[in-house]
Amino acid sequence: MPFSSPTEPRTRAALAVAGLPLAFFAAMLLLPLCLIGAISLAESDPALSPPFRPWWSGDGGIGLKSYALVLEEGIYARAWLDSLRIAATSASLAVLLGYPLALAIARAPEKLRLPLLALAVLPFWTSFLVRVYAWIGLLRHDGPINALLLALGLSEQPLPLLYGEFAIHLGIVYSYLPFAILPLAANLMALDSRLLDAAADLGARPMSAFLRVTLPLSAPGIAAAFLLVFVPALGEFVIPDLLGGPDNLMLGRLLWNEFFQARDWPLAAAITLMLLAMVVLPLLFLSRLLGRLAPGGRG
Repeated sequence: MPFSSPTEPRTRAALAVAGLPLAFFAAMLLLPLCLIGAISLAESDPALSPPFRPWWSGDGGIGLKSYALVLEEGIYARAWLDSLRIAATSASLAVLLGYPLALAIARAPEKLRLPLLALAVLPFWTSFLVRVYAWIGLLRHDGPINALLLALGLSEQPLPLLYGEFAIHLGIVYSYLPFAILPLAANLMALDSRLLDAAADLGARPMSAFLRVTLPLSAPGIAAAFLLVFVPALGEFVIPDLLGGPDNLMLGRLLWNEFFQARDWPLAAAITLMLLAMVVLPLLFLSRLLGRLAPGGRG
């Protein structure tokens, strides 16, 4: 009689339970990606509906013209670089602002942690568009921020706060700051407080204990917070469109223009796949790094 491990039924049950989410994941993500990949190899034809010649039906040929155009035209390279720079800067600012708040939540009395976390995610209870439009009113030429600066004598004339990179950074950091606070707070609350007590017993000052104990152990939370802001900011459309003005072209707005104004679906599909590759490759690298930084991970 073959030996059957008692864990085998549990493994089969776990696979059966995970089968439905995995199937849903494949249907909702992999199949659309395959369709986008097929469209990116087609020939654009704005006179058709949809505006391309599907090579899989024999109406057109397979080509890499869209990918070549993305690599050759300077406007696409500028949009890539601007998106990377703005997303990376905004994510770094969100982590710098979110870390002290997360640390305060983690070191607060246990009965106050849940209310403080609820306050951190309170902006999510209102519409995203309403919050972005509110910044338009605050940052405009005759808005309350410029009025306050003029009243305090900090500026002799209204500052151009709206329709620029400053407004884009401000809108992204404000909108995605809770995404940075939550993983940082979860990581910091999971740290063993006895390590800080041991550092204090060994003569470490509070700042030295923070730099040598808390900060290194919170590195996985910092990386997770950075990614949770960086990834959506990279493809953000609403904030650059409303707060950035016409001179700021990020990838999300570029995709909108190619899909709905230029009606060049193959080119937009190629940009989408290249954006996905640009995000997935760093994610794979950082996931391995997080595995090494996590307690018990291999060095």
